[in-house]
Amino acid sequence: MARLSVAALVPLMFAVVNAIPQGPGGGGGGAGGGGGGGGGGAGGGGGGGGGLGYVPLVEKRFAWDQLPYKVDTDVGLIRGVQVGYNRCNSTTEGASSLCQTAYINSLDDFCLWAPPEAGSDVGSIEGEMVAWCTQAGHGTRIIPDGTITGVQFTKAPDYIQVVGFMNQTNINMLPGDAGGEMDPHGADRRGNPMGGLLYTNAWTGTYVQVVQWHNFMGADIFCLKACDPRQPNDARYCEHIFDTQGCGFNAPSNARNGVFESCASDNQPMPGQGVAVPASSSCSTFASTDIYGPSATVRVPIPGASTISYSSYPRPTPTSSATPSATAQSGSRTGTSAPAATESSSAIRGGAPYSAAVGAFAAVFGAFFLM
Repeated sequence: MARLSVAALVPLMFAVVNAIPQGPGGGGGGAGGGGGGGGGGAGGGGGGGGGLGYVPLVEKRFAWDQLPYKVDTDVGLIRGVQVGYNRCNSTTEGASSLCQTAYINSLDDFCLWAPPEAGSDVGSIEGEMVAWCTQAGHGTRIIPDGTITGVQFTKAPDYIQVVGFMNQTNINMLPGDAGGEMDPHGADRRGNPMGGLLYTNAWTGTYVQVVQWHNFMGADIFCLKACDPRQPNDARYCEHIFDTQGCGFNAPSNARNGVFESCASDNQPMPGQGVAVPASSSCSTFASTDIYGPSATVRVPIPGASTISYSSYPRPTPTSSATPSATAQSGSRTGTSAPAATESSSAIRGGAPYSAAVGAFAAVFGAFFLM
């Protein structure tokens, strides 16, 4: 039997990967103890896009105020086209928004990836997730009041993250869905969601594109970590290969249900090098009604970032212009220190996609090595 050439094998491998139902990383698990996502796979660490015929999402760079309508304009590929858009403003904000530009700024101002419609599990819809945010003004969907029931925001030397608890059915997730992982990689390196971007002003006071990030959603638990692109280990702290391990493994924290807390933090061990909750300090707690919803009156400063004036840092404001605009908002926050505590959850879900993947890859590699 003739051996398949490498040139013939590579597109076949991508076809196999993308034909498998894209669960949280190929198969399952939830945010609490085992998440999934589109990480790992052929994407590796986000190297060059040679041989793909298109530019991987992780290699695309856009200034926040110069976003294109869509960052993924490729057509004719197995997963189809980007379902949403990246240029978001008042004309896109609301319950039907398909905005796929997300933010993580502070305890009171962050977004999560969730389904655009109810009825599908995360594993089936991760490529089409849209941004749901705690604050209006980003051109996205707004997380309904009462959805987030506890959260800890931490700023570490190499990353920022939010970890918390939620009523996931409020954001179109199925009850009991163990969920999965979203990240800027995916098996075909177009990202999950495809074209999804993340920005933050927590490092400099102005918006910076986050290149490496991961977001686990499921089992009424969420975590979103954004790794500082100015640091050499952003891809290591925001690994995308531990899809089935969830928040406790990838983003260990002191998050507690019923507590809304903002802290400075040490770095966690890099995912895959042991699990330990990093030490936190300078913690402040807030009432949820003070920071979320129509009664919110305060803005939470970034812990340990006193050199940035957070009384005037920009946030997108509703506008009908073609590009995002920003305006200054002011406010002050006060809080009290809170004791640390750990909480864990486990919700690992396996399934047929993994078996299908193993069988398919066995067939492909068998064909490659047989003479």
